[in-house]
Amino acid sequence: MSAMAPTPRPPLLSRAMLRALAQPKVAIMVLLGFSSGLPFMLVGNTLGFWLREGGIALSAIGFLSWVGLAYSLKFLWAPLVDRLDAPLLGRWLGRRRGWMALAQLLIAAALAGMALIGPDGGAWVFGGLALLAAFASATQDIVVDAWRIESSEGGEELALLSSAYQLGYRAALLVTDALILILAAFVGWIVSYELMAACMGVGLLATWMAREPMRAPDRLGMLPLWSARGIFDAVIGPFIAFFRSHGRWALLMLATISLYRLADFVMGPMANPMYADIGLAKEVVGTVRGSVGLVATIAGIAAAGMWALRFGFASTLLVGAVVGPGSNLAFAWLAHAGPDIGVLTVAMAVDNFSLGFAGTALIAYMSSLTNIGYTATQYALLSSFYALLGKALKGFSGVSVEALAVGRPLADAYALFFIGTALIGVPAILLCLVLVRRTPATATAVPAAAAVPPPGA
Repeated sequence: MSAMAPTPRPPLLSRAMLRALAQPKVAIMVLLGFSSGLPFMLVGNTLGFWLREGGIALSAIGFLSWVGLAYSLKFLWAPLVDRLDAPLLGRWLGRRRGWMALAQLLIAAALAGMALIGPDGGAWVFGGLALLAAFASATQDIVVDAWRIESSEGGEELALLSSAYQLGYRAALLVTDALILILAAFVGWIVSYELMAACMGVGLLATWMAREPMRAPDRLGMLPLWSARGIFDAVIGPFIAFFRSHGRWALLMLATISLYRLADFVMGPMANPMYADIGLAKEVVGTVRGSVGLVATIAGIAAAGMWALRFGFASTLLVGAVVGPGSNLAFAWLAHAGPDIGVLTVAMAVDNFSLGFAGTALIAYMSSLTNIGYTATQYALLSSFYALLGKALKGFSGVSVEALAVGRPLADAYALFFIGTALIGVPAILLCLVLVRRTPATATAVPAAAAVPPPGA
């Protein structure tokens, strides 16, 4: 297939974009992005640091990371979120905002419970609370993603809101993967998790400020869920609409999305234990993440947003696939170098820039593939595909490092593990090359309510 000329893109600082920057919804999107990102590390990599300091085995830490599978299975209950109001809060706040508020309250309660119980207070109870936080967080992601897509008024604003979401999300990751380490060094993990639970108030504030989108499913005349056709339309309709929209490219898109962040997911649970094992103090790691990491994150997000506006979503996806595994190689260098602050600084800069760029690229691309009316379910399906394989495999990350450590120093085992995870990013690059060469009109399309009439509408 021959490459076609790129579709002309609007200027980076067009009048429409400047008007969008002044809209309150952009600030709300940043806050909602922060609320979505806050629980992610607290039930994942940061939790691994806490557990490792408590003497928990690497294999156990890896297996506990499976609570994150809730993020990858959210498409199972996304149709309910798409079609039903949240208990108690739905009638008061609306469908999207009601689910947001309910999920945020559950996350805060689960994090507070984890702080109260602690890893030594009962492994099953502690793990159950982590699972509850992950389940509620995944539900929040479903509805926040739907609100972002349904509230946008065009491709340019969608790119802007996607960048705003990623900015808030990455800011939350810096708080929960950087600043919390400094905080825990002074006040302990229990108080730190209690403060993180209180920070979910940011999400509740954003939910209160947000407006219910006018293009939510209940405003589109969709079939009621309690009818037979309504159940079929809610569960099967999103899949039919997706494959009808994208035809033979649909499977390629799903394959690309499923492999896109695989390298990052697989290495994730072992990053913080590696810091502890090579002798890096958590306050040092937190300081570097919160300074150099913050600047690099903003740079990566801004670069991805500008690239998407100039060259389109598929091209941005390709660049993100190339720079993404760079963080894995940077961690391999750090593991080999030991507790070197200079190497740590470079590794953090590379990691945060690449993750900021790749994360924004993937969010913008997946958002461009959804159909209004099935926004929550389709986006949940896509984001589940992007995380499912990585979340399943990362549970074996601790076992892999322990196996590589047989007969060699633990630091060398970490380095080999990170290099291996970088190599599994190559298939995603190849698939992105194919997507870039496909018809630009489809590759860079933005969601449109009338693009494909949903079955049963």
